[in-house]
Amino acid sequence: MYLQNQVELPLKTIEALDKYDIKITVCGGGLKGQAEAIKLGISRALCIEEPEHREKLKPQGLLTRDPRSVERKMFGHKKARKSFQFSKR
Repeated sequence: MYLQNQVELPLKTIEALDKYDIKITVCGGGLKGQAEAIKLGISRALCIEEPEHREKLKPQGLLTRDPRSVERKMFGHKKARKSFQFSKR
């Protein structure tokens, strides 16, 4: 229910929930990541169609991309942050 509300948030913000019929295909990532990607895509599409919508969507934070990404695995480590067990002797 939470994720469905997140996806519908851009349309609820501009009060056009019944005006648009949207079909989306996503792949990769988890459910929350996909829901937030859909939310961002819908918001950007609405801004392209009607530039006046930007004034309502921007303060809600609907046009902001999440900057976090996966760290790469470093040399000498098991994973990005995890190291092998340290031994003094």
